[in-house]
Amino acid sequence: MDLNELQALRIKELSELAQSLNVNGVISGLNKQELIVKILEAQAEKVGAVFARGVLEVMQDGYGFLRSPDFNYMPGPDDIYVSPSQIKRFGLKTGHQISGQIRPPKAKERFYALLKVEMINEEPPEKIKECILFENFTPLYPDKKFVLETDEKNLSMRIMDLMCPIGMGQRGLIVAQPKTGKTILLQKLANAIGKNHPKTKRIVLLIDERPEEVTDMKRNVDAEVVSSTFDEPPERHVSVSDMVLQKAKRMVEYGNDVVIMLDSITRLGRAHNAVIPHSGKILSGGVDFNALKKPKQFLGAARNTEEGGSLTIIATALIDTGSRADEVIFEEFKGTGNMELVLDRRLSDRRIFPAFDIIKSGTRKEELLLSRKQLGRMWILRKLLNAMKVEEAIQFMLDRIKRTKTNDEFLDTMSQ
Repeated sequence: MDLNELQALRIKELSELAQSLNVNGVISGLNKQELIVKILEAQAEKVGAVFARGVLEVMQDGYGFLRSPDFNYMPGPDDIYVSPSQIKRFGLKTGHQISGQIRPPKAKERFYALLKVEMINEEPPEKIKECILFENFTPLYPDKKFVLETDEKNLSMRIMDLMCPIGMGQRGLIVAQPKTGKTILLQKLANAIGKNHPKTKRIVLLIDERPEEVTDMKRNVDAEVVSSTFDEPPERHVSVSDMVLQKAKRMVEYGNDVVIMLDSITRLGRAHNAVIPHSGKILSGGVDFNALKKPKQFLGAARNTEEGGSLTIIATALIDTGSRADEVIFEEFKGTGNMELVLDRRLSDRRIFPAFDIIKSGTRKEELLLSRKQLGRMWILRKLLNAMKVEEAIQFMLDRIKRTKTNDEFLDTMSQ
């Protein structure tokens, strides 16, 4: 049993485990961390080695800590100390996933310590020498399509697959008014990618969200869910998002295709605006001129690479919230993505779902993602839909797509 498994157990289960291992001393009255230390000490005496894993955060002084995804990569008493010599030896960076042998803290020590690095990003440590730094990758337009179509009843994914195709390395914005179904859409999107592309690494990042929405997302999505709820300080929002981005970059360096679904880029911008030292250059809405530099770097990290992996970022952007700051933040990000999906409140008020404004939505360079036949049919369909009103266009799509079982069948019926 490793440290991560122990952290997932309850106090009662830990107490029973401690008794079965014949832990020395009194265990009643110990808190969870103290109980885990006692168990690890007993296990080390019997077995000789204790294993743990976590995501590395390198501090300014050269040492680092392994943070746990169970606690959203935030500092905690169960973090594992990594020495500067280990970091230099392997060339470790923030975001690397480390697995290895650890030991319990000695006298006057506060943290567990990493003894030996066994794996880096689920690969032997030697492979890190072959990795190219993320910033040195050559960015390209996405040319491999994510298939979002799962079954005939999942209409939102079928329509999105046609009107807003997503490629590996896409930088997408879901522009949403309140109560238009963006959270449900993100869940369906994450599950569709997981079902059709199980080898992709998927992370759902929730910033400044309600706690119950975090629980709902964890229960309904086949992906890692990382969150910082609205009752947390802005500094936590910023640090959580930084850790997720660094972890994603390290995975891309190892040749993985990574997808981050961020809800929302607007609230991340608000958090940076609250944290950054003010420059004196204030935009309307109280947004500092430099506040959106880091959120732009986050969104700008999305890319398809010539050398290997890809980083796809699909972020929601809030509009019509009544906040002038939100409008300014959206205007700064408008046009930075290469895919945009617009949700319309008028449609959701009429209980029309998905509430897509398919006239305003689309993907740049979609010819790289669709076949020549699909592209020709989509151009004809676009001409037809552009002559309609928003409500008529989505209703037309829903009525026609319901009659067919697959998107290919739908496109074939267009010629009839």
